[in-house]
Amino acid sequence: MAKSTWAAFPHDASRFAYSGEALRKVWPKLHAGDCEPWPDEKRAQALLKAAGAAAPAGLDAKALAGSLQEAWRAFHRGDFRAAFEAGEQLGPVGASVAVKALGIHATHLVANDAERLRRFERAAQIAQAAVTALPGEANSHYGHAFALGRHSQGLSIAKALKQGIAGKVRAALDAALELAPRHAEAHIALALFHGEIIGKVGAMIGGLTYGAKAAEAESHIATALRLTPASPIVHIEHGNLLMLLHGERQEHAAAAAYEKAAAIEPRDAMEALDAAYARDQLE
Repeated sequence: MAKSTWAAFPHDASRFAYSGEALRKVWPKLHAGDCEPWPDEKRAQALLKAAGAAAPAGLDAKALAGSLQEAWRAFHRGDFRAAFEAGEQLGPVGASVAVKALGIHATHLVANDAERLRRFERAAQIAQAAVTALPGEANSHYGHAFALGRHSQGLSIAKALKQGIAGKVRAALDAALELAPRHAEAHIALALFHGEIIGKVGAMIGGLTYGAKAAEAESHIATALRLTPASPIVHIEHGNLLMLLHGERQEHAAAAAYEKAAAIEPRDAMEALDAAYARDQLE
């Protein structure tokens, strides 16, 4: 992807630098939502072994750990292009950071609809390769669901259903949660899977055809809220879910959820973008 197509992070990034040991110390809070393990040498060695022939050539565990840490530093400070390119260069072992960087940037900082769709298509391709090479990684499956889900949001409901995207997203999220039951972002996505289908085709057809249930949506969002109460995105999506399931009857509760998101002090660039989005929606 051409470097010129990457819009810069529009907020102060200095507070999200996390140089040296600072990243390791704050890692559990930064990754409470996606359960991404800290990429030390032990983790890097496990990834190299699991990826086998798909592992990047010429990198030992120490070098891979350093590369992954630098890619995640770039992501957290809002240099999404650098994070994406570093992750993409590592192949499947760098897919988690590559997909997330590409997806978050496309969600918040790409205005052109066609370009946004192309980026989510690319993210889905990277994630699919990770599923093939690293099926035991929860974020291989979650990244695939995230990219497919975001891509489907840019399509007509008829086209998305015809392509069978809903079933693929559901299967990927189920796989992610089987591997990482505390994966809050997967719980959020699964809540929205149920909510968006019900919102688009109705509770009866959604339930009979796709297994979408309001009770399941509410259960998954409640779990995510319990796991990551300090994350802006969980409150944003809680508000969205309330509107999908209940419409104007829950408008005030949805607005309150957005207010919670807007008031949270962000810990990295992704959270800063989410909180800013919430504030914009409230104006």
